[in-house]
Amino acid sequence: MIPVELIRKKRDGGELSPDELKPFVEAYVKGDIPDYQMAAWLMAVYFRGMTDTETTEFTNIMLHSGTVIDLASIPGVKVDKHSTGGVGDKVSIMLAPLVAACGVPVPMISGRGLGHTGGTLDKLESIPGFRTDLEIDTYKKVIEKIGVVMIGQTKDIAPADKKMYALRDVTATVECIPLIAGSIMSKKLAEGIDALVLDVKTGSGAFMREKERAVELAQTLINIGEAFGKRTIGFITDMNQPLGNAVGNWLEVDECIRCMKGEEVNDLMDVTYRLAGAMIYLGEKSGSIEEGETIARQAIASGAAYDKFMELVQIQGGDTAFIEDTAKYKNPDFSEDVTLDREGYIGAIDNQGIGFAGLVTGAGRKKVDDAIDYTAGIVIHKKTGDSVQPKEPVATVYSNSREGVTAAKQRIQQAYRVSDEPVKPPPLIYGMADKQGYRDY
Repeated sequence: MIPVELIRKKRDGGELSPDELKPFVEAYVKGDIPDYQMAAWLMAVYFRGMTDTETTEFTNIMLHSGTVIDLASIPGVKVDKHSTGGVGDKVSIMLAPLVAACGVPVPMISGRGLGHTGGTLDKLESIPGFRTDLEIDTYKKVIEKIGVVMIGQTKDIAPADKKMYALRDVTATVECIPLIAGSIMSKKLAEGIDALVLDVKTGSGAFMREKERAVELAQTLINIGEAFGKRTIGFITDMNQPLGNAVGNWLEVDECIRCMKGEEVNDLMDVTYRLAGAMIYLGEKSGSIEEGETIARQAIASGAAYDKFMELVQIQGGDTAFIEDTAKYKNPDFSEDVTLDREGYIGAIDNQGIGFAGLVTGAGRKKVDDAIDYTAGIVIHKKTGDSVQPKEPVATVYSNSREGVTAAKQRIQQAYRVSDEPVKPPPLIYGMADKQGYRDY
């Protein structure tokens, strides 16, 4: 295997065989291929793409570069969910315990914030004491005991992906469908799941800004899942404005706690119920997605989902006193309302701008090793279609840095577009995809 030959072959649009791809990736993981050659190959893939066969084989190689967890001894159909990420997308925090409360085991391996998007691990770790760094043996014991576990990628799970992803992040090769698909599915298949529900975001706050690209990614992920014998379905959901009202780690956890206690945040809960219904259906606890949604709503109304979340926090080391009484959590030093200078209707929101506004409050990372301010973030008061008056707050910014508050306010003001005429909000869920294809709702 001569690396430059494979780089050239991909650069020229060729298809790499398994016998070429496998030693190439394995040599990179061992350190026998330098970053600059892998970076060249990644850029070639970015421009030339991969065939379906290549993408599936690429996923398989990364999957088997580490441990593949076996949960066969745990009863039930194990189902997970993956979101491609967005601003205010806090669904996993509620979804995992909610679905587990309905009798479906949920083994969930999540990620950290990336660029303008938040990460489930960072949000969970805003709960004092909560541990996401469980070893695989503990991971298995937790799901066996309470039916749900939420951790980060360990050194044993898809190490090829972990090393390659860090390189993609600094070489502008993240937004490539075969590479995204291989990265996502290698980790998900390693969890020990039997089925998977996908939430593929589209819009100004998503990595797949165009709906057509989001559908293409969903179908690629589904094809890989089905090729590995895992039932996989996906939904295309909107990310043209924050999901829910809170943006920031503890702020989002607090919003989820209030929702699990019965508060209605309509857009957030509608997406949560749809994904939960699909997971309950794939977990064979309902005869349809719609019936699964009904079961999920009952689990929220009865308090079963909240109780399961409390179990999860406790078993993973979190201090449940902060869940029982969120007012105990430290408030940031500074908070200010954001206002606009004209009346009308919110016509659109640059959601990526909102995401970066959250980042400058301290709620995200500008560099990999930056510390996160768990208390920082934004609460949104006005969304697309809402009427607004001059000096009426559209958002409130929270930070322990006065400079962070000022910078975030400017970004939020730039992100809002005001219309003179009433505006219809974008659809929340555009459609559904499975192995038969995609269809709009």
